[in-house]
Amino acid sequence: MDIHEYQAKELLSGFDVPVPRGGVAYSAEQAVYRAAEIGGDRWVVKAQIHAGARGKAGGIRVCTSDGEVRAAAKALLGRNLVTQQTAPEGLPVHRLLVEQALPIERELYVGLVLDRRRERIVVVAHPHGGMEIEEIAQREPEAILREVVEPAVGMRPFQARELAFGLGLAPAQLTQAVAAILGAYRAFRDLDATMVEMNPLVVTKDGQVLALDVKMSFDDNAMFRRPNVAELRDYAQEDPREAEAAEHGLNYVALDGDIGCIINGAGLAMATMDMIKHAGGEPANFLDIGGGASPDRVAAAFRLVLADRKVNAILVNVFAGINRCDWVAQGVVQAVREIAVPVPLVVRLAGTNVQEGRRILGESGLPIITADALADAADRVVAARNRALAEQATMRH
Repeated sequence: MDIHEYQAKELLSGFDVPVPRGGVAYSAEQAVYRAAEIGGDRWVVKAQIHAGARGKAGGIRVCTSDGEVRAAAKALLGRNLVTQQTAPEGLPVHRLLVEQALPIERELYVGLVLDRRRERIVVVAHPHGGMEIEEIAQREPEAILREVVEPAVGMRPFQARELAFGLGLAPAQLTQAVAAILGAYRAFRDLDATMVEMNPLVVTKDGQVLALDVKMSFDDNAMFRRPNVAELRDYAQEDPREAEAAEHGLNYVALDGDIGCIINGAGLAMATMDMIKHAGGEPANFLDIGGGASPDRVAAAFRLVLADRKVNAILVNVFAGINRCDWVAQGVVQAVREIAVPVPLVVRLAGTNVQEGRRILGESGLPIITADALADAADRVVAARNRALAEQATMRH
């Protein structure tokens, strides 16, 4: 789960990470009011979307008067901002962050990520911030600083000091940088984050160290115990199908192909998508219905898959352990009858109550193609997709 920059700054400031003075605005008048609250004569108006590279796309504007703040807010609010990190249609801007404009002397990079191979939190830093870490790693990989955190003891002050020294900070700035790094680590640990990025962490001309831009991502599976974080979710920034999937306890990711997938288990889903590609097809989605797939949840999965107009065939692949094939079969039959699935459907069942599941499908009287093995199911769904496309072409002519 991602959150907006202003939300991440509010969370980090609670862990003693210094951030610029600022506030969120939902209208042009509110943006002007925020600027008056902050004071001074220079402000930055930032579009709040779940993507980076906003500056290059015109989503960050420096203003020197109330009129400029108002104009910037009117230009940004209500539009879709397209950046290098968004889809071609961009993301909607419904809120802005208005901040004091700081006199910056240096820009640094500090990021905390979960290294799944090491099973450790790793703190990564670089003396040049303001760009993507991928670009930094390509240009100057040898200059990247790393500290691996031992989970039994947490991040120690000496590790933060080593990073601060490596960033070439002056003695007067070391204490501030160490506090920011340790605060970001505590936020990462205590809020079940998967990424905290301060890019850039800046040194101002008067010697302050502040997190000028911040990104945070969180573990979806831990949000049940972090209600203060879960309530920050902005569904307007997400694919509506993915948001609907979350409401039903489904894991859904849209892809570019035209063969819809309804599968239980992330590993089986990945293997199924590989087999579809091996058979000459392209998966339209990743969809894991989980271990306790009731008929209602299976029907919800069908509605999600069919919401993608590109889908020309659907493959249901369930290996039942905790799950039961008869439940899944009931869900498939229910969905086909209720929704009137307009594309070919291939179902492969294996595991608990598989014979009963196959009996339910066979006696339903519905045009469901069955398969016993995964490779056979992939071949059949690709063949069914091809026949459907050929029929569509014939009808057009």
